[in-house]
Amino acid sequence: MYIVSSALLTSLGEGKQAHLNAIKNQKTGLSNKTEFHRLIPGVCTYLGEVAGVESVVLPLRLQSYFCRNNQLAWLTMQVDGFAKKVSQVVEQVGSLRVGLVVGTSTSGIAETEGFFKSPENSTNFRYQTTHQIDSLAQFCCDALHLKGPRFVISTACSSSAKVFTVAKRWLDAGLVDAVVVGGVDSLCLTAMYGFNALGLVSETLCKPLDEKRDGINIGEAGGFMLLANQPIFDEPLTECVQIAGVGESSDAYHIATPHPEGKGACQAMRNAITQAGVSIADIDYLNLHGTATVNNDVSELSGIANLLAGTVRERCLWISSTKGITGHTLGASGITETIFCQWALEEQMILPNRNLKNVDRAILDKTQAVSVIFPKKVVFLPDLQKQDKMTCVMSNSFGFGGNNASVLLTLGAENEG
Repeated sequence: MYIVSSALLTSLGEGKQAHLNAIKNQKTGLSNKTEFHRLIPGVCTYLGEVAGVESVVLPLRLQSYFCRNNQLAWLTMQVDGFAKKVSQVVEQVGSLRVGLVVGTSTSGIAETEGFFKSPENSTNFRYQTTHQIDSLAQFCCDALHLKGPRFVISTACSSSAKVFTVAKRWLDAGLVDAVVVGGVDSLCLTAMYGFNALGLVSETLCKPLDEKRDGINIGEAGGFMLLANQPIFDEPLTECVQIAGVGESSDAYHIATPHPEGKGACQAMRNAITQAGVSIADIDYLNLHGTATVNNDVSELSGIANLLAGTVRERCLWISSTKGITGHTLGASGITETIFCQWALEEQMILPNRNLKNVDRAILDKTQAVSVIFPKKVVFLPDLQKQDKMTCVMSNSFGFGGNNASVLLTLGAENEG
């Protein structure tokens, strides 16, 4: 699937250039002094809050959808000319031929929380167009003037990675000519107190893979991609990033804990590789789910070690988690990190393991038989001598219940799609 356009908005920045600048300058989008902290007295943690969302005014025709999650979605659509590009595609193929698949775990639950806390002050509360799980898809279709099939996936933290599977099926079946995929999750009390009750929230900056990691930092984000099975426009493309494969699996192990040996994670990655028609040795960089919880990171690296076992590689596999700079954006993490992987290929850069000091010994033991590198700072491959061009990367997203998805992206000639 060709990536016609993409847009990303996180606490780190708005759009590609802002994110790249922040990453190059070793900045983080996490803070322990956000507006949301006022709502959670007594909870000490860092959050990835997107600035300015509360000030977004939706067009009059979309007022019934007003909630923070949809404000975040609207703001994201304006990033890097994404809405304009979708409009151009609609004009070319027709609104009925453009579908939409989005992932979310929170939807507009923050407004429902406000209603239950103070119903007398929530006279304009509308569950159907804010909190109901399909409301995000309704809003996005109305905002972008789409009339094709729409679908919402809500599988916790794998939600907006699984959107690529549905998009591929629709495109391959000829149901649509293009698909808008994405994910939006906003900060809310339910997620904050829920993860805190599980003992999974860190009081400090989260440290994926580190020996002293102790939990997640929650963030919010919006991300979208416009996909097609063939180039929509007659734009000259010598090289382009494509979604080459998507793999899914289920641990069937535990409702909230991943399989300790990462069996489901390994299967999802293997399925993505098989669908893409590449080999394990072709993967240059792997963006981890990497939440910085004790169990997740060891489990995921166990799955990676099993995947790589017996594979002959000519060079090391770069591995990192970007949740140290955006926080865990939950249902939006899949699209967020897939776009990071798109940029990694376009810019030939390896994203950093922010806040990593010493890799956990348990992780080193799991990976000692395979050649992997855990970069602590951003790496630009052209700066390295004897480093071939990076052409194949993968992003992992794993949700509660062992609900796993891996997305594989490749950089290649236009006519290879």
